Amino acid sequence: MEQRLKAQALRLGFAACRIAPADVAPRASERLRAWLDAGHHGDMLWMEDRADQRGSPAGLWPDVRSVVMLGMSYAPGRDPLALADVPDRARFSVYAQGRDYHDVVKKGLKALARWLVEQQAASLKVFVDTAPVMEKPLAAGAGLGWQGKHSNLVSRDHGSWLFLGAIYTELVLTPDAPEVDHCGSCTACQAACPTDAFPAPYVVDARRCISYLTIEHKGPIPQDLRAGIGNRVYGCDDCLAVCPWNKFADAAAANRAFVGRAELAAPRIGDLLALDDAAFREIFSGSPIKRIGRNRLVRNAAVAAGNSGDASLRARLEPLTRDDDPVVAEAASWAMARLPG
Repeated sequence: MEQRLKAQALRLGFAACRIAPADVAPRASERLRAWLDAGHHGDMLWMEDRADQRGSPAGLWPDVRSVVMLGMSYAPGRDPLALADVPDRARFSVYAQGRDYHDVVKKGLKALARWLVEQQAASLKVFVDTAPVMEKPLAAGAGLGWQGKHSNLVSRDHGSWLFLGAIYTELVLTPDAPEVDHCGSCTACQAACPTDAFPAPYVVDARRCISYLTIEHKGPIPQDLRAGIGNRVYGCDDCLAVCPWNKFADAAAANRAFVGRAELAAPRIGDLLALDDAAFREIFSGSPIKRIGRNRLVRNAAVAAGNSGDASLRARLEPLTRDDDPVVAEAASWAMARLPG
């Protein structure tokens, strides 16, 4: 059963499939609580509200016996850091440049779940990043990889570029061996962070993380962190991109749904500043970027404009200083004050 399950997962577009018992990560709840108590979740209050369910699979569903962890590759075909020194262009995180992973991974999970029920009838549940599930500790326990010093999963076969999904089932399946930590003495991810978001190895303070600030955070971005954001307008790949294990990642193994759209490869910051709500919805339809809305993306673009040194962007920023959203207006005013002229 287990071998046939893994073969079916590969046929459905997953790059990796491993199995763990439901109690494979006994310390996950303790580590989550320490992280929350330190305030490292910022204003992601949903992390705290369902912490008891998030701490273990049984906390969410008492009948679960096994967890099938799936990984879908989105390994990029080009250097994620290529635009680091091109200040008039905006940088989108690799994962967001293709189709929305929620839709693609969930479709694969549901298809695999239907297959599993046909083989052996049993209750199950599927999850992809929208439920209180600690995918990374479970994936490590199942042998998909290990949690690196940047706190994300690292695979010996796929590097840092895996979307994770989970199937909880009542079936008692033969588990795979957990993966061991192969980070060793490497601190490349820690050193690469532009905003010093790692208070210690394996711990990320979301309040300083560019991915959190540009995606999850709704208010004004703290001014002392804006320069470090550079030209990033949605997420950040720096700590992932520098991981040495990425040399084993093969872009050919990536699911084709995640191949980046050409218009998101290197868009001009000025074009993003000009977006109204209708244009934003049209451009980012079917993209995970759509969920943050026009205002947050334009706020991010204004910060990037302020970091660009490009005085020509003042013409696009000036109308935004009177934007209906006060957060956008403040970011535009801040950017205007930083640019020449």
